[in-house]
Amino acid sequence: MLYFRVALAALTLFGSVAIALTTTARPAYAQGAEIEAAKSAGVVGERIDGYLGIVNDGPVDASLMRRVNEINARRRAAYDELAGETNVTPAQVARVTGEKQIERTPSGQYYLDETGNWVRKNR
Repeated sequence: MLYFRVALAALTLFGSVAIALTTTARPAYAQGAEIEAAKSAGVVGERIDGYLGIVNDGPVDASLMRRVNEINARRRAAYDELAGETNVTPAQVARVTGEKQIERTPSGQYYLDETGNWVRKNR
């Protein structure tokens, strides 16, 4: 029963997340050219938990790290708001959104899978 409720809420949530994140003045998913370039270069990737992450362990430009943190903070706020509206946890909202973001990740970019490994998408 709980699984069904979460699955049903997930379908509703993703639609709500998409609407909520594209209708605000500064959407939680508005990433800008810097993040898109970093994703294409394999420096930044989508995580299964709904947030952005740094793919490599090397040094990262401070402005890029700040940008990733800003986007993740906006995502967290959106997940919290939607969770409150749908009676599921923010982690459930984030997870569903993360799965959808990974599905949309273009070939050649990285994502963090369930095992905690960065994977280059091939399709």
